[in-house]
Amino acid sequence: MGLVCAIANIYVLIVVARAISTFFPISSGSPFLPLVDLLYKATEPVFAPIRRVLPTMGPIDFTPTVVLIGLLVIQNLGR
Repeated sequence: MGLVCAIANIYVLIVVARAISTFFPISSGSPFLPLVDLLYKATEPVFAPIRRVLPTMGPIDFTPTVVLIGLLVIQNLGR
């Protein structure tokens, strides 16, 4: 179960980095664009199904919070 916890820890960092990246506008010429694209590609397969069932709350997206809670549950089950 150590491997599952390690992967969950890495994914937590990816989710947090994506959430933080939403606060900064990234234009097409930005040197950070490849990193932000990678974050979106790594998280969107998990975020999209959750967004379909999670009610919208205006401009606030609670999807990363739901994913982080799920990852915490997985980590605690792995201990």
